[in-house]
Amino acid sequence: MVDSRTYAFEGTTPTIDDDAAVSRDATLVGDVHVEADASVWPGVVCRGDIGPVRIGRQSHVGDNATIHASELADRVMIGHGAVLNEATVEEETLIGFNATLNTDAIVGTGSVVAAGTVIPDEYEIPPESFVRGVPAEVTPLEETTIDAAEIFEEFSSGEYTNLAGRHEDLFE
Repeated sequence: MVDSRTYAFEGTTPTIDDDAAVSRDATLVGDVHVEADASVWPGVVCRGDIGPVRIGRQSHVGDNATIHASELADRVMIGHGAVLNEATVEEETLIGFNATLNTDAIVGTGSVVAAGTVIPDEYEIPPESFVRGVPAEVTPLEETTIDAAEIFEEFSSGEYTNLAGRHEDLFE
């Protein structure tokens, strides 16, 4: 059976762990790997043509996000409409709705990127940072009232994994 969500590029076909949930309305092209307990929601495009796309264990990519040649570590949350182009997102990080991570941007472990933020090319965000604005401004989390662990728990991988499992027709 042909998987209508996946497309080969130069002989490389996406791989989806049996325990991952990928919407039949998502598009995965080329060198894309989705790990166990991850979810990829409707309208998402993951393009692994000029470089691989890796979606780590218990990571979740929200509706209509675009992930191009980027790596998401384990337990990463990508908000609806976010765009990642050749970016790296480290563990337990939350990327807000419609945020943009440009070429070679790196977001450190345990960070929170606010909705609508634009991270410029080759910008490195230190671990445990709060990032907001256009262009991005970085504030150490310890200097804010933001509880990253609480936010992450609220939108935690377990909740999204559970939610994906409750959608009988959305995921194949």
